[in-house]
Amino acid sequence: MMKKIFTKIAAMGLAGAVFLTGCSSSCGETVSSQAAGESREKTVIEYWNINSESVGGKTVKELIDKFNASNDHIEVVNRYNADEYKGLMQNLQAEEAAGNAPAIVQVGWTYLNYFANNFTYTGPQDVIDQYFPEDKDFLSNNFLPNVLNLAATNDGEQVGMPYSLSTPVLFYNADLLKQAGLPEDGPATWEEVISFSKQIKEQTGNYGFYTREGPDSWTQQALIESNGGKMITTQNGKTKAAFASEEGIKAFQAYADMVLKDESAIHASWDEGFQAFLNGKVAMLHTTIAFMASIEKNATFDVRAVSSPVWEGKQRVVPAGGCFLAITAKDEEQKKAAWEFMKYLYSVESMAAWTKGTGYVPPRKDVIDAENGLKSFVEENEMFNAAASQMEGVTSWASFPGDAGLEAEQMLIDIRDQILNGSVGARDGLTETQDKINDLLADQ
Repeated sequence: MMKKIFTKIAAMGLAGAVFLTGCSSSCGETVSSQAAGESREKTVIEYWNINSESVGGKTVKELIDKFNASNDHIEVVNRYNADEYKGLMQNLQAEEAAGNAPAIVQVGWTYLNYFANNFTYTGPQDVIDQYFPEDKDFLSNNFLPNVLNLAATNDGEQVGMPYSLSTPVLFYNADLLKQAGLPEDGPATWEEVISFSKQIKEQTGNYGFYTREGPDSWTQQALIESNGGKMITTQNGKTKAAFASEEGIKAFQAYADMVLKDESAIHASWDEGFQAFLNGKVAMLHTTIAFMASIEKNATFDVRAVSSPVWEGKQRVVPAGGCFLAITAKDEEQKKAAWEFMKYLYSVESMAAWTKGTGYVPPRKDVIDAENGLKSFVEENEMFNAAASQMEGVTSWASFPGDAGLEAEQMLIDIRDQILNGSVGARDGLTETQDKINDLLADQ
């Protein structure tokens, strides 16, 4: 189903969004190619992604190069967007307003409803039904219903296809734990993370803990919802922010106390925190399994991983990180080319390459057990099992609907930083932010 674009660039302050590799130079173009002595025009499409060198960028290039070499009628152009999924949404909004659009985009889970409400796209089944009837059962044959539903809106519309599936895990420096006199098998609960961090600080002088502080509230959702709280609830058909419950406040306050009172955890940008872990200055890193390959490559110590911690007496809840792929191509040839490339990306071999290059859990249901997939990889990589074993606790990444999506997410980022800077308490900060977000939602 087609959605009409609804952009408010002036209101959102996006007119100055920086995008160094814009779409206007290649979208919709055709180029001549020579195959078997015959000239044929190629459809050129752009694939927008947020995969830097440390999170799958090399694998993206390898997959695109293999696809481009395998056919004589499509050329895929790799377009990297900085500032992760938020930056991609901002850049896409600017390009849509200028009359340009890529063919395929990665959309972070938290922006699912925002994307569906504000951009032009064509659902994957619609493209299949119109142009590729031989693939009519591709979605149902290759995805579990609950996984496929991750890329559906609240009203059940299939916006795209799940692609990168990640959950937060706890990477840790087993050498530092041993030096501090702690068990090398790592903590299982948040209470143990807190006590381990104190002991590491006291015994080694290093920080015990850092959780990813990116341009989103993903790891904070894991912290809050594992304590029984909810980021978002639906009441009488209305979506409301709900993170300032007693459970949410208690969880966030415990984290803030580690930073401000115990000084056993650090509040820092993602680049600083990640590098501090790799340099052996932080013992435990709570972040996406997607950094597994990068951490394995760069760590100079005994690095291990366990599943995301639980609060004592509570069940593990982990938000699905990563993204889905959506088709934003406008004309027929672009849509056809987009589907052919997407089908290639979802082959068992390509999915396996994506997981090996990143650590993302494959959304396609048969990849892990396939001989040409990940069977041997799973057996050999214990850190990957830390994510794969907790999939029963996966929940949707909190996604605020309508025009409030980007603004609400930014409010959560801002209050996180204010709480961890000590300028406001967790209770007052979360409660005030929750009220502001609910006011935004009520005005839609």
